Amino acid sequence: MKPWLLNQLLALQEHMDNQFTFVKAPNAPVSEDEILEDLRRVSDELGSEKITQRIYAEKGKFDVSTASRKFGSWNKALEAAGLKASNVINVTDEELFTNILELWEHLGRQPRRSDLTNPLSKYSQSPYNRRFNNWTNALQNFVVWANGEELTAPEVEEQEKTERKTGRDPSLRLRFRVMQRDNFSCKHCGASPAKDPSVVLHVDHIVPWSKGGKTIMENLQTLCSKCNLGKSNL
Repeated sequence: MKPWLLNQLLALQEHMDNQFTFVKAPNAPVSEDEILEDLRRVSDELGSEKITQRIYAEKGKFDVSTASRKFGSWNKALEAAGLKASNVINVTDEELFTNILELWEHLGRQPRRSDLTNPLSKYSQSPYNRRFNNWTNALQNFVVWANGEELTAPEVEEQEKTERKTGRDPSLRLRFRVMQRDNFSCKHCGASPAKDPSVVLHVDHIVPWSKGGKTIMENLQTLCSKCNLGKSNL
């Protein structure tokens, strides 16, 4: 390298080293917007809407206590950032079971512990551990709950009982039993969320409810959204 060019580079480096830079003081106040922006950044990096306090302590720019103090609690900070609560308390058994049921329907198989990190899951593993000690116990209790309901929909209002005895919409547990019987697959084309995550399953009346069909196991079938739409267009 020519001496004059080297001297220019050294002068430029010295000039850059002497430039002023701003470094935020460790105890400087943090705004709510800064916290929300950083929560979303961590969420994007993880590819998840659920951020635990432990994870944020490792990857976040600010203290967990700062976020909790600014918004009233950690979960409120997550909610303000448009993210999901990482550790919900005071959840009922039915809410926890309904979450398992919805995961089971979407996955087309028994959910695993790791599936609780799926964006579809409303709850993390912690509420299940608090209530049932572990995930295996939670699943066993869910099976008892899912099998414990009569296989009909709730009765309709008194004025309609002369025509039919069941309501139109099956309960969540009845939906689950129908899909379980049909192997979580469309009865017409065989499509299943387990093979194609884009598949959405519906529980449909074989004899239409509008024509007197009852909402019972024998008159219900599992259809994918495409087949169900095609059936309604006939």
